[in-house]
Parts: sequence; structure tokens; C-alpha cells
Amino acid sequence: MFNITPLVRTLVIINVVIFLLQNFASQFYITQYLSLWPLGTPYFQPYQFFTYMFAHGGFGHIFFNMLALASFAPILEQHWGEKKFLFFYLATGIGAGMIYAGVNYFFFPGQVGPMLGASGALYGILMAFGLVFPDLELMLLFPPIPIKAKYMVFVMGFITYAMDRTGTVAHLAHFGGAFVAFIIISYWKSQGRR
Repeated sequence: MFNITPLVRTLVIINVVIFLLQNFASQFYITQYLSLWPLGTPYFQPYQFFTYMFAHGGFGHIFFNMLALASFAPILEQHWGEKKFLFFYLATGIGAGMIYAGVNYFFFPGQVGPMLGASGALYGILMAFGLVFPDLELMLLFPPIPIKAKYMVFVMGFITYAMDRTGTVAHLAHFGGAFVAFIIISYWKSQGRR
């Protein structure tokens, strides 16, 4: 079904192991230590810009994030190579966290709680996929119609936004990951890189 590349496989395994630890060793408050807490709170630590993207809030959260990672990331890893892909994945994830934390600190102080999940990096991957392979046709599961990669990014963003019934989805982090990806890809293209 999936042709998972070595680095993507490693990322999936790390996420799953951390998720299992979150659930089976909850007495150690793993989730609280890994989550990205709002800037200015006593719980915030700079390392959380990295760790938050490996923790997840529930089975559905990790399942759909890892499904997206396994679906889109291997092609980018094959295209760029492991080092470039790892840089990109971490940069979009950290960048998403920084944008989310910064905007909330300046515009919504005290109104948000901790954030966690790989979604910021995954929206970076979706943006990159749409920019690097814009005319590649993909088949949606529902409805089963073909769609070009450059449009799929917007469809995925809309679906996530439309399905958020609780208001707990960090849409700003999704936008942040996609925005950082756009900047990186644009820079690489200006330098004549793939």
C-alpha cells in the first residue's frame, strides 16, 4: 500500500512510541513536558518548539497525522534525499510552533492552552508536495475523484477547518507550517535547487 522510505518510517515509529508512552506512562506527565505551552507561562520551555510535534492528543490525531506522513512524505524524501527532507520537516514543524506561539502571545495572551501534534510539519509537507509536484494527479478517497496536487493542499486545509467541531484544532499552526514551507521552497527554487 505505502512505499515508506527509511526516514519517514523512523519518524512514524518515533511518533507511535511517544504516543504509547503518553498513554501507558501517563503518571510521568510526558504529554505536559512535550507539549508547546504558551509563551510567558511558567510551563513554557524553548525545547518544546521541537518536542510538541512528536506528541499527540488521541488515537484519531496520531492516526490521521501518520497516514498523511506515510502518504505524502516518502515522495519528497526520495526527491530530496534524507538530509534535506529532515531539515525541511523539522524547519516546518518548528516554524509552525513559533508562528503559533508568537501570534498567540501578542494577539491572544492567556486565551490558549498547550499545543501538540505533527500537523504543522505535515501541512508543510502538503504545501511542498503541491509546489514541487503541482500537476501530479492524486485520487481522493471521498469523493473518489482525481485532483492535482496544487489544489489538494487547499482541499486538505478546508477539510481540516470544516471538520473542527470543538475549536481545539490549532489552525494557526497548520497555516504556519504551510507558510514556512512556502518560504523554504521559494528560496530553494530561487537558488536553482530542486
